[in-house]
Amino acid sequence: MAELSGLPGPVAVAIGVFDGLHRGHQEVVRAAVEHARQHRGTAVVLTFDPHPATVLSPERVPPLLTTPGQRRRLAAEMGVEHLVALPFDQAMAATSPEGFVEGLMEACRPLGCVSVGYDWRFGAGGAGNVHYLMDAGARDGFSVYGVPPVKVDGRVISSTWVREAVTAGDLDLAATLLGRRFGYLGVVQRGRQLAGQMGFPTANVRLETQVHPPQGVYVGEVTLGGEKRGVVCNLGRRPTVEAEGALSLEAHVLDWTGDLYGQEIEVRLSHLLRGERRFEGVEALFQQIRLDIEAGRRWWEGFRGKD
Repeated sequence: MAELSGLPGPVAVAIGVFDGLHRGHQEVVRAAVEHARQHRGTAVVLTFDPHPATVLSPERVPPLLTTPGQRRRLAAEMGVEHLVALPFDQAMAATSPEGFVEGLMEACRPLGCVSVGYDWRFGAGGAGNVHYLMDAGARDGFSVYGVPPVKVDGRVISSTWVREAVTAGDLDLAATLLGRRFGYLGVVQRGRQLAGQMGFPTANVRLETQVHPPQGVYVGEVTLGGEKRGVVCNLGRRPTVEAEGALSLEAHVLDWTGDLYGQEIEVRLSHLLRGERRFEGVEALFQQIRLDIEAGRRWWEGFRGKD
């Protein structure tokens, strides 16, 4: 927790795994942000890497919705400049609730508040919970927020539910649960540049997360230079040009001519145009790509007009 020691206090810490940083997680973070604002302190998101299940129950490790970089960017959008990812290993798993809280208090000068989900558990054997934190806070002088669940249609929002929605291709439901469109954050790499030779260059985004909607051609958006732009992108394995291609995301930014190679961009998906399929040859594929871009542009212009 050494990264916490240099931050001006009081330090308000939102703690959790926060995979996805969905609307329920956001309420936990907002409680810490509000406390820091009121007390002129520093808000911090404290998370864990790798996912604790990797150590505690490796046979049940969930596929990840977000990378640490994505969580950092999303936290920044909420006004949190500091995200600390604690290494979760056997030593961390064996730390007692008392030891964990003592470590927080020693690192934060001073610890102003701890914000967690209502059902968050911590410490060896999951012995610590929000009630333990409240007792410790009353004794040692820091506030504790046990944030109640956020529900949609009577069901508690969870990362599991978001994964279910994304893999089923229900991007509208996923957006409702996340409070934003599902997307990918990655570095643009050089690909085979076949599409560029035909006049519609694509940004090949390296995929680092493990949850994906059905393969196909999507309309989405990317923010470049502070401006939202439409994209038409293929999420798939490129069966027409590669026999056993790896899953990739190739995004054509509408009406964009800049060089994106080496840049980190986030592509958020809005609408499925069609499923991925194999074409008889490259020329047939390119004819379809032209149609996809035209359809994507029409959809994007209609979608943007509703904002």
